[in-house]
Amino acid sequence: MIKPIIISDPYPRTLDLIFTKTKLKELKTKYKIIVAPKKNKKNFYENNIGKATFIMGQPNLDKYLLSKASKLKCIINVESNFMDNLDYDYCFKKNIHVIATSPVFSKPVAEIALGMTLSLLRNIHNAHFDFIKSKEKYGLESNLKASLLTNKKIGLLGFGDLAKSLYPLLLPFSKNINVYDPWIPKDKIKKIGFNPINLNNMFSSCEVIYVLATITKKNKHLIDKKLLNKMKSGTVFILMSRAAIVNFKDLVKRIKKGDIYVATDVFPDEPVKKNDPVRKLKNTLFSAHRAGALKEAFYNMGEIVLKDMKLILKNMPPKFCKRAQRKTVKLLASKPVAIN
Repeated sequence: MIKPIIISDPYPRTLDLIFTKTKLKELKTKYKIIVAPKKNKKNFYENNIGKATFIMGQPNLDKYLLSKASKLKCIINVESNFMDNLDYDYCFKKNIHVIATSPVFSKPVAEIALGMTLSLLRNIHNAHFDFIKSKEKYGLESNLKASLLTNKKIGLLGFGDLAKSLYPLLLPFSKNINVYDPWIPKDKIKKIGFNPINLNNMFSSCEVIYVLATITKKNKHLIDKKLLNKMKSGTVFILMSRAAIVNFKDLVKRIKKGDIYVATDVFPDEPVKKNDPVRKLKNTLFSAHRAGALKEAFYNMGEIVLKDMKLILKNMPPKFCKRAQRKTVKLLASKPVAIN
């Protein structure tokens, strides 16, 4: 039996990162793998793309190269962000699936977002460091600015994979969940039991705001000083998706007023410079773009890739990875990750 050929080009991932030893053995047993070189990639693809059934990675593929891909059934983006580096129209026309492994990160990100929220509301992280420094306060004195998540008015900016993993964790605390997502019909939001809301109302009325939206060509710096200054004192602001959706300079100025609480897992430039003044901000909980980076999440990539390749070989559509959508994929503008 002739094995289907996979071009392996997963940088910044590696096959060892996304497949357990057992699953990597399964991959190599069922498929023939051709490893793309780090240099002279265009020549490599010119000579090899015609053999491939799958490409595992996110290489630059223009119409000329794709026209040579007579056997290609699917491009599997394991960096997990759809990028403007291939001819999507050609892929849709030729029924070449383009999928990404981003769903594996939604639960890890959702869980750490909840943890950050509780830490900000109850000052857990600062109380810990106060104790280490022998400056702890006991009882009510340590909770004068603390509050419960219970019954808070919550805003979800974006209702994709991250929000869909987060809201079940929030429901035991509050049913007052308000959603802004221009790509989701309001009727659908209402059907789930949540309230559609515009951005002005979200920022002026919600007590906890989660930024969960992907970055597009239209929403860069969507959250600016006009919105940030609408937040009332005590608001908790959690940035978990993409830094570019927020005007970071405006956010820093808002934080310096000292009356809101912020957690962020992402930054405009990563890694953040050692002397960046953002590190000295008060009322802020930092995470170094680590929310989704769990070993089990990466191994789950391998699981869903194998499942979807199996479906595709049976001429069935993929259902475990995220599929590029004709109407929206060319609007996306995510910045690729550089560190696993």
